[in-house]
Amino acid sequence: MTRAVCPGSYDPATNGHLDIIGRAAKLFDEVVVAVMINKNKKTLFSVEERTEMLREVTAQWPNVRVDAWHGLLVDYCRENGIQAIVKGLRAVSDYDYELQMAQMNHQLTGVDTLFMPTNPIYSFLASSLVKDVATYGGDVSSLLPPSIRERLVIRLAERR
Repeated sequence: MTRAVCPGSYDPATNGHLDIIGRAAKLFDEVVVAVMINKNKKTLFSVEERTEMLREVTAQWPNVRVDAWHGLLVDYCRENGIQAIVKGLRAVSDYDYELQMAQMNHQLTGVDTLFMPTNPIYSFLASSLVKDVATYGGDVSSLLPPSIRERLVIRLAERR
């Protein structure tokens, strides 16, 4: 069985994330969407909320499961028999950063990273940008699954 992981903070998951996850699901027997926990990072949604939202929006792919992890991604891969990390790249600047991470991960455990170019319609899309636009009342409905957009609007209203 070939297994891959799509790691990220997913705060919140965007249509760009789902594009990469869906494409990876066609290539691997199992894809794990790993919500990476970084205690130093301020997030809008809790880990539990992010995993719940991801389970809902990835249910369309039976070979995708969602999990959460605190620690090194390569340790997660080793503990779960995962052979590959799948990362979406939006721009050359993403590549510079992700290449260093991929080389370090390979050096540590031999896990390979596969870079998947983002669909051009999502090339500008980042969770932080979506949150900023939504905070000021901008329309983000084309950038997020409807259920996640709804939760984002509610959360932002709670914080006002």
